[in-house]
Amino acid sequence: MKSDRFTDAQIMGVIRQAEGGVPVPDLCREHGISNATFYRWRAK
Repeated sequence: MKSDRFTDAQIMGVIRQAEGGVPVPDLCREHGISNATFYRWRAK
């Protein structure tokens, strides 16, 4: 089974940064994820 690259705590940290006003494209670039991944995380 494939292991996750990010823990739930890390995912929540990225989402909180976005809620704090950091632009989503900058966050995605910083953490090495795609925009689609970010929005999929947020939808959960």
